[in-house]
Amino acid sequence: MPFPTLTAALARALDARGYAEPTAVQAEILAAQPGRDLLVSAQTGSGKTVGYGLAFADTLFTGSEHLPPAGPPLALIIAPTRELAQQVHSELTWLYSDAGGRVVACVGGMDARSEARALARGAHIVVGTPGRLKDHLERRQLDPSGLRVVVLDEADEMLDLGFRDELEFILDATPAERRTLLFSATIARDIAMLARRFQRDALRIDTVDRSQPHQDIEYRGMRIDPNMVEAATVNTLRLVDAPAIIFCARRDGVRVMADALIARGFTAVALSGELSQQERNNALQAVRDGRARVCVATDVAARGLDLPDVGLVIHADLPTNKETLLHRSGRTGRAGRKGISVLMVPHSRRRRAEQLLASAGITARWGTAPSAEDIRAQDRDRLLDDPLLALPPADEDAALAYQLAERYGAEAIAAAFIRLRRQSFPAPMEIAGARAGFDEASSAPVFAGDRGPRDYAARGERPRERPAPFQADDQPMMWFRTSVGRKNKADPKWLLPLICRLGDVTKKDVGAIRIAEHETRFQITEAASAGFLTALRDAGENEIRIEAADGPPPEGFRPRGDFARPRPPRGDSERPDYARKPRFNPQAGPRSLRSRSKG
Repeated sequence: MPFPTLTAALARALDARGYAEPTAVQAEILAAQPGRDLLVSAQTGSGKTVGYGLAFADTLFTGSEHLPPAGPPLALIIAPTRELAQQVHSELTWLYSDAGGRVVACVGGMDARSEARALARGAHIVVGTPGRLKDHLERRQLDPSGLRVVVLDEADEMLDLGFRDELEFILDATPAERRTLLFSATIARDIAMLARRFQRDALRIDTVDRSQPHQDIEYRGMRIDPNMVEAATVNTLRLVDAPAIIFCARRDGVRVMADALIARGFTAVALSGELSQQERNNALQAVRDGRARVCVATDVAARGLDLPDVGLVIHADLPTNKETLLHRSGRTGRAGRKGISVLMVPHSRRRRAEQLLASAGITARWGTAPSAEDIRAQDRDRLLDDPLLALPPADEDAALAYQLAERYGAEAIAAAFIRLRRQSFPAPMEIAGARAGFDEASSAPVFAGDRGPRDYAARGERPRERPAPFQADDQPMMWFRTSVGRKNKADPKWLLPLICRLGDVTKKDVGAIRIAEHETRFQITEAASAGFLTALRDAGENEIRIEAADGPPPEGFRPRGDFARPRPPRGDSERPDYARKPRFNPQAGPRSLRSRSKG
């Protein structure tokens, strides 16, 4: 469906940008009655910025295809973050350029005096963050008297960030007869109350498909050891050849991850709240123009950013809730493109990840980290299909190639080409127990070894607990011993995590644990025992000494704690004498006191 009749200047701007037909949310907005307030919920990447830019055009134009001379602003757009405000400023600038529109940005972190001078020169549209806009209003540098329309973009995020007071101050300062367009990913109770207070007979538009959070995003859960996040991230970036965003929970995590990736040869930038606004702008621009392929960010980048061609999102740290998961993942799969969202899930957080996905209504496929061999195999295929080899050589290049072939031979030239190309590929990392990352033969990339999706939400079930650590009696096991026992207060509650950490294994690889007075013996599956010994050697000196045992524990070992052998039933004649002793009744008191009370 083509765009409806628009002002000629806007139609030219859309045509120059390649907009042939509106997206779903744009079509809904443009079909609404002119001049009406709107309450809109839409997915990220749905084109809502251009949508509301077109929606309030009839409010700004007065019969001509050009806007009147700039003066007090006619439209005000409020956005939660600096990055989103600047992105909206950029979008509206090209949309209204042919119409003579003047768009001014007012965001925190930039020079407020320059913004004040720009406002004094006049503007048609002002885009800003709540705090900075309130500051300009209080200083009387922003004149709201001429506003015909106000847009609240990502209103739910502004409330989550604590901007309610600023929003109410700004809206109360604007003319009562203005149009109000409110956009939010979800219409929660707070958003509904805000709409009732500041909107008049708003038309509700909802283009979100509740049955599928985002049809263009493939979700993957990657089971990893806790100390393998960096290695798994490196191998995933190498296997999925696409611009990527990696999300970390903390600023120091962003720093560490970005430095590690740069050291391994990736073109990566960091994006977090500790950077100045200019540094954040430079980082985003490096991603947009292709100078950086990877952006490592905190959740400051999870809302509103439009980084074109991002094909991969990696959650190095699990999101805290489903909203964060959806907004992080929404950085890919935008504007009809396909994307992949990978959650790095340590074994101990598998259940938390499943609950998070189920709460968001997402079905993810599970697998392990890509192995270094998978990546090398893919690199061989890339070299064989390198597009440079298919290009016809220029005359000058053909003559030089002929001379090189005569001097060195075709094999030597091909080997040199391979070396040069491999230098541009960051080296993959060896990960113990890694298997194929994505099944390239599938129409949609899936992890090898996948046991299928676990759609707990569809079945109305809760994710089940993992089985007990050593319920693997059908697997061949090997015995190991440690230097601690009951005398050292040995207990499986702290021994099991320690064994897993030192030996780089998981709880499912550990079998029975038997604790004696001076030592403890435990089982490791035979399949994991070689890697277990290697990890112990690499770890060096540890809290406890672990070595291979010559066999099962001798007679006299007594299990302890959660791994103890159950006692015989009450009626068993083999029950030891101590179990038949009468229990002490605390209400009766000591026998001596009972005898005295009778006298």
